[in-house]
Amino acid sequence: MPSQNKTPPSGDSQRERREFFRIDDRIGLEVRRLDDAHPGDDPFNNSPLEALKAEFRRLDQDVRAHLASLAERDRLLAGLVKSLNSKVDTLARIIAFDQNPLQPEDWQDVTLSEGGLSFRWPTATFVAGDRLAIRMTLPPELYQPRAIAEVLDTEHDNQGGTRVHTLFVELDDSDRQQIARHVMRWQIRQRQKE
Repeated sequence: MPSQNKTPPSGDSQRERREFFRIDDRIGLEVRRLDDAHPGDDPFNNSPLEALKAEFRRLDQDVRAHLASLAERDRLLAGLVKSLNSKVDTLARIIAFDQNPLQPEDWQDVTLSEGGLSFRWPTATFVAGDRLAIRMTLPPELYQPRAIAEVLDTEHDNQGGTRVHTLFVELDDSDRQQIARHVMRWQIRQRQKE
């Protein structure tokens, strides 16, 4: 019987593992400080569209549920429906992005993982403990995951700005999966460049 090593990984291997799941990327980033007085407000002012987005997500879940049973009966048809569903999803992301295009200053270099985000802010606005609403636009797929993050630490730079380190404290599973897929695809693209 092979021996099993039950000792925890060394500090170096834990750091390497964290680095593997953390990427330095250029993404669209929108950040709003959350107001404790109005916690239910939409910080990105998309209230009229939220009902439509919720309906879109519900329909997408319905399609996925039916695809599983359809695949048991007809794999070719299930593959076609899955492709069409992906096409509609991509079209929806393009339309949403066209309706709310990001300005050049909204694109910035960040460090991203499933657990949090580190970004540069032009002023020393945030302090540890602040809660932020964050909406990311992840190219090239244009996924727009949202999260509530807590500021863990800030570091002032020599240009009068701040490097803000955050931890995601509220993140839907679907948004976490979008970030995970983005990180994985980014890593694959980087390996292909080497």
